[in-house]
Amino acid sequence: MRDTARARVPEQQTRKVVRHSVRGQILEALRAALLKGELEPGEIYSGPALGERFGVSATPVREAMQQLAVEGAVECLPNRGFRVLTRTPGDLAELAEVRALLEVPVMLRLARTVAPGAWAALGPAAEAAAEAAAAGDLVRYADADRAFHRAVLALAGNGQLLLVADDLHRRSQWPLPGPSRIRRADLVADAAEHVALLGALAAGDRAPAESLIRTHFTRRTA
Repeated sequence: MRDTARARVPEQQTRKVVRHSVRGQILEALRAALLKGELEPGEIYSGPALGERFGVSATPVREAMQQLAVEGAVECLPNRGFRVLTRTPGDLAELAEVRALLEVPVMLRLARTVAPGAWAALGPAAEAAAEAAAAGDLVRYADADRAFHRAVLALAGNGQLLLVADDLHRRSQWPLPGPSRIRRADLVADAAEHVALLGALAAGDRAPAESLIRTHFTRRTA
């Protein structure tokens, strides 16, 4: 009996991994739909309807939506579904202020303590963001933007900082509705600041680097 039970464990674990994978795929698909405006602010969406759209059951959709509720993108409505929350310019300004309070002091310290050569290793992350911005791919840019900021903050060696900063960053990326949506030019300008910042840091030009750090978070797409 013990041998039989042990033999079944890998199969059970595999099923759990597959289910988690489906939930993760749906979560990423919903995040992309939100960024592209395919899920309208103020609208209510049901788990079964979205499940039919993605060709899965309602369960992984509900699990993914619950995660989006934690991230501040939707709210759960018992027995009705999920409402996409409407963002305002004030909401994004508040998030930018909090991100600046958290990230700017750390980045300024890193600019003074990290060797110039170490910054060159972050070049591919900045280039990936620039390529996504040039293509006008908002979903890919959102991922690349967070990856770049994570790579910079990782130099501080503080895991908790990375978790909190990444959560705030993702929340700041949920877009405004209608004509206020982010334009390609905004993405390109934001990505250019990443490249310029790395160039200054790699060259040891501390003054322009610190100026870029302080101003970067005032941009709506930062």
